[in-house]
Amino acid sequence: MHFLLKNAKRVVIKLGSRILTDGSGKIDGARIHQICEQVRLLLDADIQVVVVSSGAIGRGMGRLGYTRRPTELDALQACAAVGQSVLTETWQAGFTPQGLNVAQILLTREDLRARNRHVAVKNLFEKLLADRIVPIVNENDSVSTEEIRFGENDVLSALVASLTKADMLIILTTMPGLVDFEGTGAVVPVVAVVTPQIEAMGGGPASPLSVGGMRSKIEAAKTATGSGCGVFIGSGEDPGIISLLLEGKATGTFFVPKALSLVSKKRWLAFFQSPAGTVRVDAGAGEALLNGGGSLLAKGVTGHRGNFPEGALVAIEGPEGNTFARGVSQYASNELQSIAGKDSREIQALFPERKRLEVVHRDSMVMLA
Repeated sequence: MHFLLKNAKRVVIKLGSRILTDGSGKIDGARIHQICEQVRLLLDADIQVVVVSSGAIGRGMGRLGYTRRPTELDALQACAAVGQSVLTETWQAGFTPQGLNVAQILLTREDLRARNRHVAVKNLFEKLLADRIVPIVNENDSVSTEEIRFGENDVLSALVASLTKADMLIILTTMPGLVDFEGTGAVVPVVAVVTPQIEAMGGGPASPLSVGGMRSKIEAAKTATGSGCGVFIGSGEDPGIISLLLEGKATGTFFVPKALSLVSKKRWLAFFQSPAGTVRVDAGAGEALLNGGGSLLAKGVTGHRGNFPEGALVAIEGPEGNTFARGVSQYASNELQSIAGKDSREIQALFPERKRLEVVHRDSMVMLA
């Protein structure tokens, strides 16, 4: 972990509500001050830092007199609207003694789904980080609806890590890491692959201020490591946890990233967009895509599910129903139905105006397997 963090160029630090607030939603100013000091250490080591901060809803709960997290969407939105400005002011107060400015970035899932907005957000991060400004990221809970919510900031932090091509995602929680409660009772130091056994170690929320629990942190680790980003889960109650990480002495769980990072466009295909439908292929086409590096041709298509337009993101599954890829379909679903199983000459006769006949071009496809 020492080697990885010491040589990192960019990290995302995610802090949950239970780290930043007490049980009533009151912000722990001393802890924020400690974190700001440690972020400054990373910046001085030429490591850029993005902070994903929970606490807005918790702070709003305290201001509005809630003792438990409300379940109604409008009440959650009200808490977020009241608490977000206070949370950002608190972060700025913590970073001002370090000579640093913060920038508030509030996101909904739609900001990362839509390609043009996705690129705009990415460019904003690049500008802020280049100017030594610390982005403070949170879900835009005051306007989010169920259809566009991330659900918890663990998921958001993983997507931000992927979007910004971070080398490390540091998730700070009240737990010392991923604990094997059913086995040794000890912290699992390294996870090379997230297996069903590892997933079974995840629990639910432990506080009325929390949402995701360890289960969502494991899901976040799967997303981040899939895009080439290492993940560390450790205790944010340790006042020197980030400094210890830099020194290679921190206690926690490290999730090993997959060896190859995806290019920016393929990160978007893999993690930020939801498929509008599914294209089913035969065994030969599946083998060619997985091992041959080619595009998906209509000859190997056996069917589809869903109604989708040309240019939609689709899942690609094999004959046994296993989804192994995603890509942008160059045909609408009704067109796909008419060309499935046909060769290029037959398709050209049906669509003489088309210059490219692939169903999904390799440049617009990402392997998930």
